[in-house]
Amino acid sequence: MPCYTVWKVYALVLIQHNASPVQQLVLRLACLLVMGWGTVSAEEREQRMCTKAMIEAVARQEIEYLRRAYAVATDQIGLNEASSVAAGRETYRRIFTPDVTFSVTGPGTQPLSAIGPDGWVDVVQGALGPMGATQHLIGSQLVELSDLAWSDDCSVTSGSADMQSYVQAWHEQSDREVWLFLGTYFDQVVYRPGFGWQIQAMELRRVTGENRPSGEAVAAVPL
Repeated sequence: MPCYTVWKVYALVLIQHNASPVQQLVLRLACLLVMGWGTVSAEEREQRMCTKAMIEAVARQEIEYLRRAYAVATDQIGLNEASSVAAGRETYRRIFTPDVTFSVTGPGTQPLSAIGPDGWVDVVQGALGPMGATQHLIGSQLVELSDLAWSDDCSVTSGSADMQSYVQAWHEQSDREVWLFLGTYFDQVVYRPGFGWQIQAMELRRVTGENRPSGEAVAAVPL
C-alpha cells in the first residue's frame, strides 16, 4: 500500500482522536522509512543482510555436511551390493576432489593410503564388504576457516578450511559380536567453483577399539 494511502487512512483516525503534533510527526517519519525501503530492490536487501558472519556460518554447515554424507556413503559401500556401492561411489565423487589423498594412522593400524574417490571405494569395499552391517556415527565437527572469499551476491568464490570429526564405527563381525572402532578424521577442505566444498585430504587416525558381544550373545546373558 502506498505511503500516501496509509497517511490518508491514518490521518482520519488522528483527526477523530485529536492527535497531537508529535503523533503526526511520527507517522510522517514512518511513511518516509516505508517509502525508502520500497525503493530498495530484492537484490540490494539480500546484500545488506549478507554479512561475513552469516557467510562463514553457512560455509561451516556445508563443510560439516560433507562428513555426514561420507558416513552414509561408507555404510552403503559396506553393504557390498552393486546398487549400494554405486550410490556410495557417487557420493564420494561429490564430496571429494578428484585428486584427494587418504591415509589411516594410529596405534594398532597398518599403513593404508589411497588416491582419488574411486581408490577409496576399493579400500572401503575390500575392508567392509566381508563384514556384516556397519554404522558410522560421525560428529563433534570443528571447522576452522583459513580462507574465504565471496562475490557481491554473497556467493562463495574460493576458500579453504580444516575440519576435525570424531567417529564411532560399528562393524558386525558375526551374529554374536561387533567390532567398535574409535577414531578422528582430519580433513583439508577446499571450495571449487562449480562443485562447492570438497575434501582434498583425509586422515583417519585410530584412537582405540574393541570387540563387543551382540545379538544372541547379549540375549543369552542372564539379567
